[in-house]
Amino acid sequence: MLADDADDVPTLTEVAHTDVLGIVGDFFRDNLGKIIWLVVVAVCAALLAKVLTKVLRKALAKAAIPNVSLFVNIMRVLVWTLAATLVLKPVFGISPTTVFTALGIGGLALSLGLKDSIANVISGFELMFGKVVKPGDVVTISGVTGVVEDISWRQTIVRARGGNVVIVPNSVLSTTAIQKLNPSNEALVKVPFTAKSGVDTHELSHELTGLVESHCKDILNAELPPLVKFSGLTPYGMSGEVFAYAKDGVALSSVADAVTRAISNCDELEQRAATGE
Repeated sequence: MLADDADDVPTLTEVAHTDVLGIVGDFFRDNLGKIIWLVVVAVCAALLAKVLTKVLRKALAKAAIPNVSLFVNIMRVLVWTLAATLVLKPVFGISPTTVFTALGIGGLALSLGLKDSIANVISGFELMFGKVVKPGDVVTISGVTGVVEDISWRQTIVRARGGNVVIVPNSVLSTTAIQKLNPSNEALVKVPFTAKSGVDTHELSHELTGLVESHCKDILNAELPPLVKFSGLTPYGMSGEVFAYAKDGVALSSVADAVTRAISNCDELEQRAATGE
């Protein structure tokens, strides 16, 4: 009889398990309305951010303003800030006014420590609305030439022809001279030469362009054929340059090397200037 009574007595593990379930059940029962409201606001905020992202991208495209991540990120911050405001009082019992007051006081001190970041963000807006640069532009900044890939919160990303990525702070970009290049000029390679005296310039131009096209076609821009331009006279003959345009992703030095090799054995070119004879 005593053994049966002992079996009916719950163990400490069972008691603890029952207490935990009771606490969890009481929590959900007491806060069910708050939990539902929190989930509803979070889902609505996520959907609203997604819809506004698409609308914003279309609006920027129609207004001819570059479609960059800066504007999308700001919109998302505003949406989630509004969502947080809607749940502060009902769910957490915190007055939004109190939070905003504290943020105002703390924001003053924080702005002093983040003045460089704030300057970058403001400069980013100036670059966008002023249409100084936009993604896809070919620019030269502080000796670096490349294509603008994006303008984000703090920096502008420029990818050089060799594949290197240069990250330029927006505040630096807004105070630095920027050279915007025509894409064909950025891809241009000039290889100088000296033609022998008395050669037919028309035939020489045709021969040189043919050599370059046949030996370098894999690394040249098919839409921009090579050119030959004469620039002056020297004691050895007529000086000129071969203009060749590199394909996207090909280093200019590789094109210069290939063009030089292609025309080096042309009999109509004067070699004494190179050897110093």
